Amino acid sequence: MPRAYAQLTFTPNVRAIQEKQGSAASYAKFLAPEVSEGDAFTAREAEFIAQRDGFYQATVSETGWPYVQFRGGPCGFLKLLDAKRLAYADFRGNRQYLSVGNLQSNKRISLFLMDYPNKRRLKILGTVELVEIEDHPELVAGLHDPDYPAVPERAIVITLAGFDWNCPQHIPQRYTLEELSELELKQ
Repeated sequence: MPRAYAQLTFTPNVRAIQEKQGSAASYAKFLAPEVSEGDAFTAREAEFIAQRDGFYQATVSETGWPYVQFRGGPCGFLKLLDAKRLAYADFRGNRQYLSVGNLQSNKRISLFLMDYPNKRRLKILGTVELVEIEDHPELVAGLHDPDYPAVPERAIVITLAGFDWNCPQHIPQRYTLEELSELELKQ
């Protein structure tokens, strides 16, 4: 676990529970100064992100309630802008605007990117800038695949606070129809 992620998530309450449950010593090493920062994406994260066709996103409302939703699109629709920023075109959906509304008062966001066939998960914490089409049409256009039949409303630009690769122990292996077809072709 990179230090940036541990510093954000190992709050005093979390550390107290780790202490009570006997795991505090094994997790203390992630807070040590010599542990890698985890506050900049590497080629490993870039490749993983480019292969995803969806992710889970969590925001928090102004009343303190979390909201999680699945965001989908063509493979690679979540794009790295640089080592500390990623973005995606926010497509028109059911028009409830829960995430966009939540991000008006709390810019924090959490993403879970899943690779079910290989039992891998990348967790990302960051802050969001909502970029409207009229303010930066070139950015939104660059994030939208014109062959994908969706209407972008804005760009969601995320500045990385920290990331972590998670333990695969309890991730079930699941396959999309496309992934199953590829497996059948290999056999």
